[in-house]
Amino acid sequence: MGGLMRRPTIMDIAKAAGVSKGAVSYALNGRPGVSEETRRRILAIASDLGWAPSSPARALAPGGRIGAVGLVVDRPAHSLGLEPFFMQLVSGIETELATSGVDLLLQVTEDMGAEIAAYRRWSSERRVDGVIMVDLRVGDPRVQVVEELPLPAVVLGGPEGVGSLPYLYTDDATAMREVVHYLAALGHRRIVQVAGPEKFVHTRVRTQAFLDAAAQAGLSEARWVHADYTGEGGTRTTRKLLAATDRPTALIYDNDLMAVAGLGVAHEMGVDVPSQLSIVAWDDSVLCRLVRPSLTAIVRDIVSYGRQAALMLARTIEGKPVANSETSRGELLPRGSTGPLGA
Repeated sequence: MGGLMRRPTIMDIAKAAGVSKGAVSYALNGRPGVSEETRRRILAIASDLGWAPSSPARALAPGGRIGAVGLVVDRPAHSLGLEPFFMQLVSGIETELATSGVDLLLQVTEDMGAEIAAYRRWSSERRVDGVIMVDLRVGDPRVQVVEELPLPAVVLGGPEGVGSLPYLYTDDATAMREVVHYLAALGHRRIVQVAGPEKFVHTRVRTQAFLDAAAQAGLSEARWVHADYTGEGGTRTTRKLLAATDRPTALIYDNDLMAVAGLGVAHEMGVDVPSQLSIVAWDDSVLCRLVRPSLTAIVRDIVSYGRQAALMLARTIEGKPVANSETSRGELLPRGSTGPLGA
């Protein structure tokens, strides 16, 4: 029996143990009907054969749990693997799920239609017990789709635009205001936010907070531009900005990849950081600490963020009341990439 190439079945276990299929079922599901000695022997044989319940079988078991949750990330695959934010987020989710033996089903798409199709397929095929939704969009069509499916979900984002779904959000506006006032206090007036894609809610929140804080600080030349979170996008955008006659003296990047790329462009074009240009990265990472000068950054506990999301989803799946929650706010951590203008 040890040479089975296919997935072992209950019948295989029954033959190896010399018992009925019913006895195996009783033993595997912890139900009465077999002696304790027989139960232990059956479980040992099942383990030796590498038997594991299929997802449909687990779904039909008491409680109807699949033992898996889903996460779809709608980003280009080549850039996703380089972005520390999602690696830390997944690490946090996995850490929490591992304590209860639940698997994470991760799918990468480059199209919202494909993401919605994944939710529909997972729901109809009973592939997952629930999903964690990321990158909340403006007028996000995914929210209504998931609400209508029999698929528990938690949204990372909000508080607006999440419908009836429970959400976990971060107050990005307060952190952005802190960054702008910090740069203004260092003497910077031409500050540019290199924002992420306009379709994301958190991009709009940060940009509005940037503009409000700039107006409050009297920075009439402050402005924003959109980029795509990739290193290539950060490079192209920074070259255009630094080649302008009224080039900025401070740049705030919406992620660490773009900030590191921007620092490289500044070196390439002979713009000294920080005496001629200050750089701030959103979400600290090992990338920010490895470059020289090291990057001033917004620090958040992303791993904890992922764990909190997984906990909320577990409660949602169990049908327990789930309170919407706010993560700990990001904090500005000054490093070598920011300083007084001209110093």
